[in-house]
Amino acid sequence: MIRVLLVDDQSMVRTGFRTILESEDGIVVVGEAENGQVAIDRALELAPDVICMDVQMPVMDGLESTAEIVRRGAAGAVLMLTTFDRDDFLFQALAAGASGFLLKTAEAEQLIDAVTALAGGDGLLSPEVTRRVIERSVRSTVTTTSAAPELELLTDRELEVLHLVAKGLSNSEIAGTLFVGEATVKTHVSNLLTKLDIRDRIHVVIFAYENGLVGS
Repeated sequence: MIRVLLVDDQSMVRTGFRTILESEDGIVVVGEAENGQVAIDRALELAPDVICMDVQMPVMDGLESTAEIVRRGAAGAVLMLTTFDRDDFLFQALAAGASGFLLKTAEAEQLIDAVTALAGGDGLLSPEVTRRVIERSVRSTVTTTSAAPELELLTDRELEVLHLVAKGLSNSEIAGTLFVGEATVKTHVSNLLTKLDIRDRIHVVIFAYENGLVGS
C-alpha cells in the first residue's frame, strides 16, 4: 500500500483528496495535517510514502515545512499542491526538496498518477510546467562551472545512466538504450541517488543541469 499524508488548511480540500486517492486500490491516507508545523510532526510519526503538501497555509507554509521535513530526514516524497501556477512557487518547492509539483486544478487521475510516481521514486511536474522553465531557472542559479566533486564517486556506467536520466528517459528506455535489464538500471539509479545524496530523479535532472552535464 502507498501511504499518504494530506496537508492542507482547508478540511474540505483534504476530504476531497482523501476521497480521490482512496478510490484507487493500493493507496491509503494515513493522516492529515492542517498546517506545515503539524505536518512535520505527522511525517516523523507516520512515515508516509508521499506527502501531499499545500503551499500557502497559516502557522507554517508548505515550503518551509517541506524544507524542515527533508532536513530532518523524514520519510516521504513531497508533492506540492497549489492553486497558483507561479514559477517562483515551483522553484522554491524544488529548492526545499519537493519531489513533485501539481496544480489543484489537475484531474483526479493526475493526482493518483502523481502520488504513484512519487511513491515509486520518480519526480513529477504538472504538464503546465515545461522543462524549459526548469532549465532557465537552473541556469540562472549556476555560479560556477566546476563540476561537483561527487561525480568522481560514480562509475562510468553510473555516469552514463545519469546523463540518460537527465534527458528524461524512463528506466525501461534506459535499459533499451544500454542493452541491460531494467532491474540493473534501477540499481544504477539507486546508487546515483546514494552517492550524490539526492532524494529522487527530478533532483538528478537539476543536478545535471547545474553541473553542465546536459546542454540547454
